[in-house]
Amino acid sequence: MKIYGIDFTSAPSRQKPITCVAGEFTDGCLHIDNFVKIASLNEFEVFLKRRGPWLAGFDFPFGQPRQLIEALGWPQSWEEYVAEIAAMTQQEFEEILTRYRASRPPGHKHHKRATDKQAKAVSPMTLYGVPVGKMFFKGAPRLLRAEISVLPCRRIESNRIALEAYPALVARKWIAKRSYKSDDSRKQTAAQQHARQKLVDGLCSDQLEERYGFSINLAADLADYFVQDSIADSLDACLCAIQAAWAYTQQAKDYGIPADCDSAEGWIVDPDMI
Repeated sequence: MKIYGIDFTSAPSRQKPITCVAGEFTDGCLHIDNFVKIASLNEFEVFLKRRGPWLAGFDFPFGQPRQLIEALGWPQSWEEYVAEIAAMTQQEFEEILTRYRASRPPGHKHHKRATDKQAKAVSPMTLYGVPVGKMFFKGAPRLLRAEISVLPCRRIESNRIALEAYPALVARKWIAKRSYKSDDSRKQTAAQQHARQKLVDGLCSDQLEERYGFSINLAADLADYFVQDSIADSLDACLCAIQAAWAYTQQAKDYGIPADCDSAEGWIVDPDMI
């Protein structure tokens, strides 16, 4: 099975592209041989139309919290409310969230989905810092338009399957919450590079099979690159691919997605999320 891991950004460019790691899962091993840079959202849409079968882990929230959906009177199904949001401009979407937060009391301005609470992830309403709200706005409508199976949000007959990933969950298994990336290569610390080295060493050890049920075959030059790249977008994409590969091994259990998951919100796939 072709496996992809995608580290997403809402405003890709040649300087800050979307990063996609490509691999092949066979005989209990994830073989990762290369990664590609996607410099525009148009290129991202072309990527989504790649011929299947494939399964991909995307590092952005597929949905919004149920509490927000109901409070704003959006349609109850993922397809319908994402289609409604897709008809908005980004400014309109951000203003809706900003006005909503302004009407809420302190401590209740950013709702979380059930999966965010379990993963200890930020709210998908967040527009600044790590702007996952903007990533949702740019990413989710494109998944909808691509006519692919978006689990658990939109189940259709397709051999192209999208799953929500969260690379921090993988990283924490080896380096806890230690920082391993910097937005500026000139400001990275020795501790961050050491953390990346420890993480890559862990991925290439028997510990990966203990924690995810399979091994990884990572080309030596890629392993070195993942350690040296202070931005760590390619490493994050690799972590997304690991979560996607794990989900592939869980097909009989709905790709590791709980039966009671709210399909309007979405779910992050990882063994720690069962």
